[in-house]
Amino acid sequence: MKTRQNRIQSRKASIGRGARAMRDLVFVAYLLALLFLAFKRPFIFTLIYAYIDIVAPQRLSYFLLNSVPLSLIVFGMAFLGYLLADDKKDSRFSVRQGAMVLLLLYCGYTTFFGALPEDAAEKWDWVWKALVFAIFLPLTLRTKLRIEALTLFMVLCAATLIITGGIKTLGSGGGYGALVLLIDDNAGLYEGSIISMVAIAIIPLMLWLSKHGTIFPPDWRVKYFTLALVFAALLIPIGTQARTGLVCIAVLAVLQLRFVKYRFLYAGLAVTVGLMAIPFLPQSFSERMGTIQNYKADESASTRIAVWEWTIAYANANPMGGGFNVYRLNKLRYELAEDENDTQQQDYDYALEDDGPIEVVDEGRAFHSSYFEMLGEQGYPGLSLWLFIHLGGIWRMEVLRRRYRKSQKESEAWIAPLAIALANAHIIYMAGSLFVGVAFQPFVYMLVALQIGLDTYLSRRAQEAKASPIGGPLPNIKWSQAPS
Repeated sequence: MKTRQNRIQSRKASIGRGARAMRDLVFVAYLLALLFLAFKRPFIFTLIYAYIDIVAPQRLSYFLLNSVPLSLIVFGMAFLGYLLADDKKDSRFSVRQGAMVLLLLYCGYTTFFGALPEDAAEKWDWVWKALVFAIFLPLTLRTKLRIEALTLFMVLCAATLIITGGIKTLGSGGGYGALVLLIDDNAGLYEGSIISMVAIAIIPLMLWLSKHGTIFPPDWRVKYFTLALVFAALLIPIGTQARTGLVCIAVLAVLQLRFVKYRFLYAGLAVTVGLMAIPFLPQSFSERMGTIQNYKADESASTRIAVWEWTIAYANANPMGGGFNVYRLNKLRYELAEDENDTQQQDYDYALEDDGPIEVVDEGRAFHSSYFEMLGEQGYPGLSLWLFIHLGGIWRMEVLRRRYRKSQKESEAWIAPLAIALANAHIIYMAGSLFVGVAFQPFVYMLVALQIGLDTYLSRRAQEAKASPIGGPLPNIKWSQAPS
């Protein structure tokens, strides 16, 4: 009997290994196909790097890709492709790229001379790559086609996770810390709060592609796919039960008010749909969202406030910051109000007063806010640079929107809507980052690079139009005519 069971288990293990090997081969074949295309059009190396950074296929692989420095190899190819094959005269270096260079150098300084150099080196290992790629990326975005291609890749790569999460949410309802996307991982976009924020932030980009895209021309298939993808994105905060996602949905709804024709009707419909959706939401989701109101009795919210207070005090004592992961120095003591509706025993250490609140003692708690993350780790200089990079992007997109919103030229009809989409995505990120530490999230820096690329491309086009003998803009380039 035992021998038979062993044979069955051995057979199952063999089948499992075979399935894993087949999955790895599919990933390798897909990457090789993309790389083959990139040797003909080197800009595609840049898009492949974006795919690797967002989806992280090396983490999905079991043995073929997980031991290879894939992102570093592809970035090297993208950089060499730019040096050898691209027309550098169309590249422009912007003020915000200069600010990112300064931030990169400053972060390097605080890493090696901060409070915890060894701990800081862990985060520095991936932060410098995100910043370097964001500095490099706008140099390659020298045509409308490339700008659209990067936008499409970012949306579709994020959609890989969003569609998976949306399907699982419909099937099981999800749960806080329980919604597994492609893999059971808690890093990058696979973390619940981060993917919730990103899923909502890129909805404006999804809608822009469905209306102004040329790589996949807007037809009924594109429009229905976009509607389904938007629905899946709205399901992500429900599946992850991340309160950050609910805040981002509220910000998106408010931002849309600015551009709809019948604002009161829109607001009324939005409130009605929200109320009608409540009975269909999982009870665990409603209970977790209820902690937003009763934050004084919620350990997570109370801990964040205590960490933020500690961070302000630390920055006042160390204005230059303490370097990456300096939060590991914090020691917290705060009072947690009793929750009359919670009858479960808490897992943390506490001391009960007779008729008073619970006293909680904790240490080494993360910032849970990008603003306080920058303040604690990089001090006031780093926070100032970070705010300049992000707020400057929102301001520049508003400038472009106003400049092109009344343009009657068909070749410029896409510009103002893209500027609006990029600005709204960035505003949603700035709102969501109040409650999650994503100050150096690579996906967001790709969004920054996309803004810079659009800005510098339009500036160059305006200069060329002025220098043109006929005084008009250059013709719009189609996919088949575009240079690599």
